[in-house]
Amino acid sequence: MPWADPASRFTHDFEELAAYLVRATDQTAVTHLLGIAWRTVGAIIGRVVGRRLDGGRLRGLRRIGIDEFSYRKRHRYLALVVDHDRGRVVWAGPGKGAEALSGFFRALGKDGCAALETVTMDMSGGYQMALAEYAPQAEVVFDRFHVQRLASEALDAVRREQLREQRGTPEGRALFRSRFSLWKNPWNLDARERRRLKAIERSNRPLYRAYLLKESLARALDYRQEWRARRALKEWLGWASRSRLPAFVKLARTIRKHLEGILAYVGERLTNGIVEGINTRLRMVARRAFGFHSPQALIAMLYLCCGGVRLEPRLP
Repeated sequence: MPWADPASRFTHDFEELAAYLVRATDQTAVTHLLGIAWRTVGAIIGRVVGRRLDGGRLRGLRRIGIDEFSYRKRHRYLALVVDHDRGRVVWAGPGKGAEALSGFFRALGKDGCAALETVTMDMSGGYQMALAEYAPQAEVVFDRFHVQRLASEALDAVRREQLREQRGTPEGRALFRSRFSLWKNPWNLDARERRRLKAIERSNRPLYRAYLLKESLARALDYRQEWRARRALKEWLGWASRSRLPAFVKLARTIRKHLEGILAYVGERLTNGIVEGINTRLRMVARRAFGFHSPQALIAMLYLCCGGVRLEPRLP
């Protein structure tokens, strides 16, 4: 029949309406609204995505972002690929690392891999291995905010170390309340948080040094000229290596190893922000459904919500 899929008990119009409602609310609410079973809703989503998902979504890819999403306990992951130019998910597969991402490159084909120009990702070694094998010509851009998050984690490691050393003292209690003051951007600090930073500057030089290292790294990545960013990062690497702060010495080794990919951000100004945004939306969908028991169901939902699927619901 032209108005229904084979072996389906519902018309296309009804299924489009169900998929439209699933985007807006949880599946339980859809079952109550439409009078259908939970499993039926999942089957409808799969059929709608099969009909509506763009079959040419892998053609013409030039700039992509790669990330992973943890959807269940015991390390269940999805690998995600997002098209920066169109702002949508173009591929998702179960697993993580090189093996999972190889499925995307095989689906893309030899010519598609050769057409890739820029890939944004975090510093995962597995993704770099797959990219080196299938698309070695593509420029790797390591996500700026991932780099800054590593600096914030190093800062917090220094803070915890200082807390252990000053446990039970007034200075230690002040440090316990200083975490967000240290993490926030300077222009977002209120008067109380600025006073806390001043107190840390006077009483805890190692922690204040860690704070300055975190802020200096962010300023180095703000430069628009590659030569200025390179010079600032090399100065930062020397300072961090001599800082006598183990967390920042380790971070300096990581940044030195991935320096060219970090500097590529300065020219491209691309980040994995769009991928992280899709991750956040997908996490909301997974929580709303109280978890997914199979990666296929989650992938169908991901394509429905973030894959550029256009729905045309019509009320009966």
